Amino acid sequence: MAGEPQSDCLFCKIAAGEVPATIVRETETTVAFRDINPQAPTHVLVIPRAHYRDAAALAAAVPELAADVLREAGQVAADDKADATGYRIVFNTGSGAGQTVFHAHAHVLGGRGLEWPPG
Repeated sequence: MAGEPQSDCLFCKIAAGEVPATIVRETETTVAFRDINPQAPTHVLVIPRAHYRDAAALAAAVPELAADVLREAGQVAADDKADATGYRIVFNTGSGAGQTVFHAHAHVLGGRGLEWPPG
């Protein structure tokens, strides 16, 4: 069921502390951790603790939780000083867009020039 932890979800396991991750921020509703394959000096994933398949499902079901994820993404950028030169927040939604873990998450990327349009 949406919002409930999924036993086969890597990010649910990270949020529960069952799988190690380099956690940089935690709130009651979110967890932020470093990406294991960083694409920029700052590359942090911000996830809701509750399980929703993707950003669209999260926003439709619990918009205030989607706002928590965005707020924490901004704080991660500030903590890493990426806000001084600019940063990007990316939600990949669906496998065709590059989503590989089907638990809503925001990528916070910064600390280098980011081209447009993205790959």
